[in-house]
Parts: sequence; C-alpha cells; structure tokens
Amino acid sequence: MRMEALRVFSVGILVGWVLGVGATEVIGLPSCHFPAIYNFGDSNSDTGGMSAAFYQMVWPFGESFFHEAAGRSSDGRLMVDFIAEHLKLPYLNAYLDSIGGKFGVSFRHGANFATGGATILRPNKTVFESGVSPFYLDVQIAHFDQFKARTNSLYNHAKLASRRRKLPRPEDFPKALYILDIGQNDISAGLSKPEEELQAAYIPELVNKLSAAVQHLYEQGGRTFWIHNTGPFGCMPVSILYAPNPPGTLDNCGCLKYSNGIAMEFNKLLKKAVIKLRGDLPQASLTYVDIYAAKYELIRDAKRQGFIEPPEKCCGKRVKGVDVHCGEKASVNGTEVYGDSCENPSSYISWDGVHYTEAANHWVANRIIKGSMSDNSLSIAQACHMSQGS
Repeated sequence: MRMEALRVFSVGILVGWVLGVGATEVIGLPSCHFPAIYNFGDSNSDTGGMSAAFYQMVWPFGESFFHEAAGRSSDGRLMVDFIAEHLKLPYLNAYLDSIGGKFGVSFRHGANFATGGATILRPNKTVFESGVSPFYLDVQIAHFDQFKARTNSLYNHAKLASRRRKLPRPEDFPKALYILDIGQNDISAGLSKPEEELQAAYIPELVNKLSAAVQHLYEQGGRTFWIHNTGPFGCMPVSILYAPNPPGTLDNCGCLKYSNGIAMEFNKLLKKAVIKLRGDLPQASLTYVDIYAAKYELIRDAKRQGFIEPPEKCCGKRVKGVDVHCGEKASVNGTEVYGDSCENPSSYISWDGVHYTEAANHWVANRIIKGSMSDNSLSIAQACHMSQGS
C-alpha cells in the first residue's frame, strides 16, 4: 500500500482506538518504515559535527557506550541515537564529519546537521568568544540543501552500485523523518533581555525562524516533521549549583522559575506555530513533542526512577571556587585538577551540568518514542500519518 494512502486519519477515530498497555501507540495504524532521518539541532542531538569542525571531544565523553569520545555531549547515546535504534536505522553520521567512526561515513540512511552550541538566530560572536556554534539553523538548512543536491547528482551519475551504496536514494527524501530540536541556546542567551522584549519580539522571532525552516524543508520535499520543544534549562545544575538563588526564585524541584517560565513561553508559541503549519502545509505530517514535560517529570521523580536527585552532576567538579569542566584540567592553588567522571553515570540525570547522561536520554527517549509526549498521540514510528487540529 502506498504511503500517501495511509497518511490521513481522523482524530475522532484515533481517540476511539484502543491504546497499547504502557504506551500510547495507536493500535492498527501502520508503521511508516522511514528509510532515513535528517536531524537539525544543537548539542542535545549533535553526533559529531562540532567535534569534527573544531576541537575533538575528549574522554570521558562516550565512556559508557562507545568506550571512546564519539562526538556526543554525554557519556553515551543521545535521544536521536535511541530514535534511530527504535526505527531500526544506523546512528546518524554528522554532515561535517568526513571520516566518521570505525566503519567510515555513510549517508544512505540520513545525516545529522546539528552542532553543539547551535542557535536558531545568527550568532553575533564567534565560537571562540562565546562557545556558540557558527552553524546556526539557517546554515544547517543550507547544508541540507547542498547535501541533497550533490548526493542526488552523484547518485544519478554513478554507474556502479558500489558508488551508490553510501549515498541516500533520491526517492527517500520525501519518505524520511525530519527532526528539529533547537532553541535552548537562544533562550539562554536571551535571559539577559528585558522580559517585555523577550515576549513581544525575541521569542516570536525564534519561533518564526523555526517555522520558516520547516516550510523550506517542506518545499525541498520533506513531509514528516518531528519537532521537539525546549527543555527545562532552569533545572540545569550549571544554572543552580554555584549561583546565588534568593528565596522564592526556585520551584519545588529546585529549578529556576524564571528560566523555566521563559522556556514555557517559547514552547507555547512553538505549539501554536506547529498547529498553523498543519494548515499551511497540506501534505505535511507534523508532530509537536513535549520534551519539557518529559524531562521535568524525570527531574521531579528522579529518586523514584532510580536516579540520584538533582542538581548533582556526574562529570566535572568545583574545587575551591574553580570550575574544572568535564574532561578538562585546571590549576587550583598550583595543583593540577582533572574534571573526571563519577563511578556510575547511569545513576545521574546530568552528565556535565548542562547535558544529560545516556541513562537519562534513554528514559526521555522512551517517553517520546511511544507518543505519550506527542500532541497528536502518534508514536515516532507512526509520525508520517496526518493529524488534524491540536
């Protein structure tokens, strides 16, 4: 049966169908069998782009799964890796990595355009000044355009099957899953702005830019979009462990109320934008995924879920007022100190104060993959089917 014939379903029927025990996958709705994933984002989903473009990531990053630094800001796999596993696809190679891992580079099943420190808006400082990636969203989209055009040409002109083996099939681009997970760094940078400016201009600009990126990918043939909102970065250990937090600034989970409030404002506008895009892009299937709710649930119920209660982190330390970052060395009163990792990363939610451990990524991925965080109740394997309304 052709995919287009399966894409449309009624929300009324959806509500009436029986849901699987412990999941929200729609029983009876076929899997989409995505041939590829194209991912756009920041360090939450970067699988080696920033490490290839600038400085190679160092040990102990990657220690729990890859047993070497693998270009990921974690001790192991990221959510995008677990998504690939669930869809029975290989881990995504970074577009910027010309060498790849042990088995080289293959783009047959997609590519990852995300880079650590990436923003939606164009950065006004260099990576060396601020740590912000030069590969912001518009550049990632431009990279995709070039990737699609060049691989199509190479594929169509290749006379040997061996030359095509690591290239995406041109007919797979409309059938692929397009993931967007970006905005956290913009919001963090915007916290210094007056609240009125944030709500009146800055956050709407972020959402408009993200919407424009989706529209462009749609024009390039993309049809299935899995769009993550931003997480509760007011719960990051880096935000709350070493900064003075006057009474009333933290919520019941020990997270910064104001920071999380701005994140929720962005998420509210993003959800509205996704609903509007459903009307503007008639052949698209768009899913808004509530990453914020999943991560906050984990932080709130950390102990019950088997994790050490936040805001503790696994890798890196603070010694006599000096921050020794994960995998780095620093001199403290003339003594060299190394920012090593904890004995059991799987018991922590935060890896390095900013990013999540593999265990936490796995927990969150399990929540979103099944559809319980989707605004249309679709699991990721069913995301090619159209939904209506909110």
